[in-house]
Amino acid sequence: MTRLFLTTGIGIVFALFAGCQTVYNAYDSMFGSRPAQKPAELVPLQPTAALKILWQGSVGGSGRGVYFPAVAGNVVYAGGVSGQVTGFDAGSGRVVVQFDAGQRVSGGVGSGSGLVLLGASKGEVLAFDRAGKPLWKSQLSGEILAPPEAQDGTVVVRSGDGRIFGLDVATGKRKWIYQRSTPTLSVRMPAGLLVRRGAVFGGFPGGRLVALALATGNVGWEGVVALPRGTTELERVADITSVPVMDERQVCAVAFQGRVACFDLTNGAPLWARDVSSIAGLAMDARYVYVTDDKNAVLALDKTNGSSFWRQDKLAGRSVSAPLVLGRYVAVGDLEGYVHLLSREDGSFAARIATDGSAISAPPVALDLTSFLVQTRNGGVFAISVQ
Repeated sequence: MTRLFLTTGIGIVFALFAGCQTVYNAYDSMFGSRPAQKPAELVPLQPTAALKILWQGSVGGSGRGVYFPAVAGNVVYAGGVSGQVTGFDAGSGRVVVQFDAGQRVSGGVGSGSGLVLLGASKGEVLAFDRAGKPLWKSQLSGEILAPPEAQDGTVVVRSGDGRIFGLDVATGKRKWIYQRSTPTLSVRMPAGLLVRRGAVFGGFPGGRLVALALATGNVGWEGVVALPRGTTELERVADITSVPVMDERQVCAVAFQGRVACFDLTNGAPLWARDVSSIAGLAMDARYVYVTDDKNAVLALDKTNGSSFWRQDKLAGRSVSAPLVLGRYVAVGDLEGYVHLLSREDGSFAARIATDGSAISAPPVALDLTSFLVQTRNGGVFAISVQ
């Protein structure tokens, strides 16, 4: 059984588990053709920067899912629901490799340790070398909604039933598994994992953030980002639906119908928390934590204490993506394929550029200090520079 819950500006699909999992996709509601709120009209702006499309390619549409591209060395790997993967030269966009996974895939492309990694809708992890040669397959317990990642001899991936798996990078054999109880009602989202410094950071339904040892899966610490509140099951949903972010000192996560919270990286001690509801995600730089909230506003918060610096709320109803920080600017995409560049200092619009008119579902991905990548729902891959 499923239920549909509409917040202002964003429609969220929940899955209610009663013996078996019912599959629905919140991103389809966020970035589909019928947003819950009429998208705000884009007002003319006085640009203080310029955006330029360096190159573009096509990899096929994403259907009802969201697909993340990956950057491995000087190659950008991207694919759509059909399982066809294309590698583009990151500088020129020239196609350098193409291969077929042989089945429908979900979540997009992951990478690391010399591998190109895919998750299949039937729950398999598929590993290829960078030339597209198949290396191994590993069957997991549920559909894979976010790309696998590899580092230091271990491939980590989350299945749709909430389990996190550690797989051997050479063979795909299971090294460890982490699982925890989940609420009856939760948001079905492609929440990926953050893999850094020999640790895996992952958010869960119920507002919990967990740090695991990459090599063994042992729990280092667990933090509370948000606690369920309210009397109904819908009101008590407080799920972490996006990838955490970190710097040298702290790791931060945000929950839908919850908070932004930051924790000490080494021991999980809470540093600060701020009431913000987000399903899209967040980013961090040396000064701020940036969050796209569930009203499609982009916020800049002081990363030392959570105090607010600015709020850009002129993109209401436009299903705004998670932010990407590029030096003095913050980039976000929207449901009509526009990329908006905001000033880091005050959130004002610095530039805007159109892509192919379809939704930019996944967060933008950095190529270098001044350029980044977006993949659209129709399968367009665009490398864009800030000038």
